[in-house]
Amino acid sequence: MKRYKSSLITLVLLAIAVSIHLYSADEVRVENQYSTVFYPALAHFMRQLFGWLPFSFGDLLYGLAILWLILKGLKAIKYLLKRQVNTQRFTKGAIKIVNILLLLYIFFNVLWGINYNRIGVAEQLGLKMENYDLADLKQLNHLLVEKVNASKRQLIMEKAQYPNETELFEKVEQAYTKAETIYPFLHYQSQSLKPSLWSWAGNYIGFTGYYNPFTAEAQVNTMVPKFLLPFTSCHEVAHQLGYAKEMEANFVGYLAGTASEDVLIQYSVYLDLFMYSNRNLLKMDSSIAKSYREQLISPVKVDLKEWNRYYLKYRNPIEPFFRWIYGVYLEQNQQPNGVLSYDEVTGFMIAYYKKFGKI
Repeated sequence: MKRYKSSLITLVLLAIAVSIHLYSADEVRVENQYSTVFYPALAHFMRQLFGWLPFSFGDLLYGLAILWLILKGLKAIKYLLKRQVNTQRFTKGAIKIVNILLLLYIFFNVLWGINYNRIGVAEQLGLKMENYDLADLKQLNHLLVEKVNASKRQLIMEKAQYPNETELFEKVEQAYTKAETIYPFLHYQSQSLKPSLWSWAGNYIGFTGYYNPFTAEAQVNTMVPKFLLPFTSCHEVAHQLGYAKEMEANFVGYLAGTASEDVLIQYSVYLDLFMYSNRNLLKMDSSIAKSYREQLISPVKVDLKEWNRYYLKYRNPIEPFFRWIYGVYLEQNQQPNGVLSYDEVTGFMIAYYKKFGKI
């Protein structure tokens, strides 16, 4: 009877998962029903539910989940060593694992993941997304070099100091408030942006921030170089607003960051975007790409050296494995280029410049 009940639960969960998959197949339906109606209301409610906590509740859940997996793994090894695994126990365990995976799939997608299948910000802005060429990349690199240098000079002139975490997150919220006056679809209420409890692990695994779809909290690795934090924060808020794909979150982070009047945020955004566009140019013409890197003023180059030192300090044999796993995850969620999907923000920037004539 118990096995029949468990199998029935599996079938029900499987039917729900299939229904979600079929629903997500229509990007227009997803955009008009889920991403712009259902999800914003749900995410706002969840940010109110968990955002007031001074720590990341989602990080605690992740920690408990990892601990549970370790304990279950040790228990399974114990049974295997004692040869106490029989067919009935194995079948029961397998069904339980399948049910858990199906539940995770359902909750992940209903709470956020369906956004991977939306039309997205290009449609909202009416951008014409086309293949770009060397001339486009050179123009974008030129524009971004000027923006990076100008914002860094202003920071030096004003002797600006990077804010603490609380102040930074408030500045990011203000940036989105300002951006909403230009782009009404970037409506952000009930901030839930927090330092990651696992920042130390992020240094070794390779993440600077992440979004928790189960609690609607956005986490930032606050141990990275300070000049990276503003753009990372803007990027994670973009995920909170339902822009799931990494290149779109980068672009939305750009829209918010450049709408801000805070030069610290602007510098962080322009520097990150320059690095993306310069990497793309490097693939087409390495000598021209390097020439644009050379045009950066000395204080910017100092920041890039700090960035490189940070990377070298935490480089380890484990990080490429996690990078590969994450790449597979992205590939399975409408981003066939895996971790290189972040670089695709360059196409959005070029399309934006061609339409609006500014960066």
